[in-house]
Amino acid sequence: MAAHTLSSAPLPSRAPLLRLLLRRRRGQAHSAAPAKLPVCSAPSRPRRAALFLGPGVGAGGRRRSGVGSRTMSASIYSTRVDSESAMTKNGGDVEPLPFVYDKHGGVIIEMTSLMDPQAFSASLKSLLSKWREQGIRGVWIKLPISLANLIQSAVEEGFWYHHAEETYLMLAYWLPNTPHTLPINATHRVGVGAFVMNDKREVLVVQEKSGVLKGLGIWKFPTGVVEPGEDINIGVVREVKEETGVDAEFVEVVAFRQSHKAYFEKSDLFFVCILRPLSVDITKQESEIEDAQWMPVEEFAAQPFVQKHELVKYILEVGLAKVDKEYAGFSPISIKSAFSEKQSLFYMNRRDLEKASGSISTQKDS
Repeated sequence: MAAHTLSSAPLPSRAPLLRLLLRRRRGQAHSAAPAKLPVCSAPSRPRRAALFLGPGVGAGGRRRSGVGSRTMSASIYSTRVDSESAMTKNGGDVEPLPFVYDKHGGVIIEMTSLMDPQAFSASLKSLLSKWREQGIRGVWIKLPISLANLIQSAVEEGFWYHHAEETYLMLAYWLPNTPHTLPINATHRVGVGAFVMNDKREVLVVQEKSGVLKGLGIWKFPTGVVEPGEDINIGVVREVKEETGVDAEFVEVVAFRQSHKAYFEKSDLFFVCILRPLSVDITKQESEIEDAQWMPVEEFAAQPFVQKHELVKYILEVGLAKVDKEYAGFSPISIKSAFSEKQSLFYMNRRDLEKASGSISTQKDS
């Protein structure tokens, strides 16, 4: 699917009509373009170990709600503002902008309707002035790709790119004259690898049609990337099914690797998972997989690639330790947040926890 591109040019078919309607509504109040401000880059921020947790939050490590997902989470909104009345009270004959105050002292402008860039710029100037007086710090603008003609106006007011998804661009602005403490964009990609062994001690392996292993005849474990909003235990089962057609049941996470400067300079978390096969027939994924099979584990281990590649060697070693030596990995339990009804998965070594808990109980009883 072709990637969307953002353009700073106005929408050709609708913008002239919008400008005509605006002139009729406001007379000639905005017939002249607003003064151009210099393009600003993101101000410097203190270097710190920071998780991307949400918008409009200052220093101090307080909990933030996520803003990097495909849609803005409703949990960050506290009070929805009547933008029409807010702009009227500000005393200016300017177009209203839809915005909300978030829970952390910030503001989010979430544009959904077509608007003339000059009117947008005038409204934005007015609101920024008002919010600066109110002590607001972080301001966010979420622009759908259909409103890409407003990007230049936002940048000229000092906004910088924060992150982009398939359907929108998020821009950020810091009102105080200090280094900003806004959360950075998402830092990691999450990948999964599957160790699947049947009763014949054969492991499920594939050869890829693309990538660095293309055409080399190397057999590898099924791997893939977890989709946004997808749990690790669900994603790895899906990847195995997509690549090989084999149905499998998630057992445990047995190890993980962290690396840096991977795709698009992001860090990478790769989780190694043990799966139990529920079927044996293989139907390879035509678009990505050259071949797939059940291979005796000794034959797989004898590949020169496996001997040279430390990651694959450790995956094989840990997988066999789980099958043969009762190696304990991490299995998920569903937990609820103290701040909302949202459920999440907590992965832990349940076997050893139960042993430790039983030992503590025994000591107390004695």
